[in-house]
Amino acid sequence: MPPPPQDPPSIATRMRAVRGAASGVKPKAAKPREARSAARRETILAAALDVFSERGFEAARLDDVAKRAAIAKGTIYLYFRDKETLFQELIRAMLTPLVGTIETMGQADLPMAQFAERLVDVFVREIYETRRKDVIRLMITEGRRFPQLAEFYYREVLSRILAAMRAILARAAARGEAPAALVDFPQLVAAPGLVAIIWSGLFGRFEPLDVRAMMNAHIALLFAGGRTV
Repeated sequence: MPPPPQDPPSIATRMRAVRGAASGVKPKAAKPREARSAARRETILAAALDVFSERGFEAARLDDVAKRAAIAKGTIYLYFRDKETLFQELIRAMLTPLVGTIETMGQADLPMAQFAERLVDVFVREIYETRRKDVIRLMITEGRRFPQLAEFYYREVLSRILAAMRAILARAAARGEAPAALVDFPQLVAAPGLVAIIWSGLFGRFEPLDVRAMMNAHIALLFAGGRTV
């Protein structure tokens, strides 16, 4: 007799899995009350990601988040001041661990080829194949209309990644492993990742994209000529 089907993981469980993917560190045991509070916060964040992804920032309501999380609306205010704060905390919870991973990779001072290989793997496993890509897609679609959210995202995520990438590329350029121009424009390294996220949302059902292969091809083109490009 086949085993009975298992219930799908809760949104809080899914959220914890996404947040912990980049670090690989097991959380410390918490006291029961603290654990319940942390689990409730994770549930709210996971529900918010679902609602924001479906409706966008402007149309999303805290009532919708509360309904998705199966809690009273007032419970949200015990953890988050308003909808903007909730969105900001979602960015911080989902992406800050990933930023730390990239910064740590940069501190290792790896050869450019090895770093690029790891960067592609991190993007595919920790962004493209997780709900993190939904947060980035939200910023692409909502950032212009809500500049305060774009500013928060730039400060908490992009500015740190760009700084880490500039340091990595400067060392690689000094060794002849990367074009010197990339130090000024590290955005070029990340460009196919943004293309992949946009493509998957708009056209992926018509023509699925082999993201890893595309990014490897891009890396090969960027670094094939070393200083000469």
